[in-house]
Amino acid sequence: MKEILKNLNKAFENKVRLGIMSALIVNDYLDFNTLKDLLDVTDGNLASHLKSLEKSGYIKFSKEFIGRKPNTKYTVCDEGKLAFKKHIKAIEQLLN
Repeated sequence: MKEILKNLNKAFENKVRLGIMSALIVNDYLDFNTLKDLLDVTDGNLASHLKSLEKSGYIKFSKEFIGRKPNTKYTVCDEGKLAFKKHIKAIEQLLN
């Protein structure tokens, strides 16, 4: 049991961060507004959770302009994929 608990990652304990990672794992990328609508959170709330995952090295972003409007796209880094899969596997082991 102790070994399984060690594999749980604090970065994914929050439901918004768990939602961000879940959405990004199954998509090549998602933009800020799509994530905001999908998770039903405010701009500020989403931005703070994205920044936290970015600081952990789990996601990265790119900015571009569509017409005159800025568009920020987010993707999962390889390190993020590994950490998230390890976290989900630990949850599955706890449930079994």
